[in-house]
Amino acid sequence: MKGPAMTLMVIVQVTVICITGYFFYRVLTTKPKPEPDSYSENDEEPR
Repeated sequence: MKGPAMTLMVIVQVTVICITGYFFYRVLTTKPKPEPDSYSENDEEPR
């Protein structure tokens, strides 16, 4: 493999690894949204 091809391959692989790592970090450090305890809280009020 020639020099420019090897350089491009390394740059692309490093970029993909960095983007993947960033999104894994975001998923693992995101705080969970508060969820209601039951579905009854989502129901409309009776008329």
